[in-house]
Amino acid sequence: MKKLGLFFILFFIVIAVIYAIFFRETDEFVQKDLYNEIIQRGYIKVGVNVNSKPFGFYDKNGNVAGYDADLATYIAQYLVKNRAGVKFIPVTPSNRLIKASTGEVDIVISTVTITPQREEIISFSIPYDSAGQAFLVKSDSVIKGLQDLSDLTIGVVYGTTAEKNIQRLLPTANIRGFRSYPDAYEALKSDQINAMTSDDTILNHFAINDKSVKLLPRRYSNEPYGIAFKKSNSVRLKEELDYIIKDLQRKNIINRLRKKWGLE
Repeated sequence: MKKLGLFFILFFIVIAVIYAIFFRETDEFVQKDLYNEIIQRGYIKVGVNVNSKPFGFYDKNGNVAGYDADLATYIAQYLVKNRAGVKFIPVTPSNRLIKASTGEVDIVISTVTITPQREEIISFSIPYDSAGQAFLVKSDSVIKGLQDLSDLTIGVVYGTTAEKNIQRLLPTANIRGFRSYPDAYEALKSDQINAMTSDDTILNHFAINDKSVKLLPRRYSNEPYGIAFKKSNSVRLKEELDYIIKDLQRKNIINRLRKKWGLE
């Protein structure tokens, strides 16, 4: 009987220890959850590319403006109940996912295409918008499509899906990389490259505002845009972001932002 009693005592001690460890670790997980960090802080750190009109840029007052900036303010309104509760942090196509994965920013809203490869290292919301890869050329160019670009020089921005896609689409072309969209655009204008390739939503801005360039009609990919954030401890944040995007779409706010920034 004494041995049996000792067994039950030891058994319950082990169960109590396991129970305590489990709930302590669960509580630590909740406390470290990215969503809770944002709520406790009272504002959200958002990575935006400020060299990407009409998505992100500095206005005449030095404030971050554009489609991505507006979307960020709506997200802040939902998350921290304050549309001004946003701290914008400039990112580039080549460092935006690094900044998200290291926690330098909470989320990245920067025309980030959701791909299986990226999903291995970063988390995404559901898509909030989409684009297609296109080509921008000079208005007097005889280039009509891929068949005319096979041995020419094409500009891409480092870190974009266009950079990877063009190597598959035109393996014989001369690919030249740039750090920003304005850099690639200026190279096209000065005849350093024969064409520039990126998402049509980005290239169309140049074509609308400059009649010396034109956007070729065909699209060569489907680019669903998602909000990016680090994979660890972000389950609650993803749930909230997915709900916000669905609600903004349901209320037609996404479409209104598209029209406001000339994406329609």
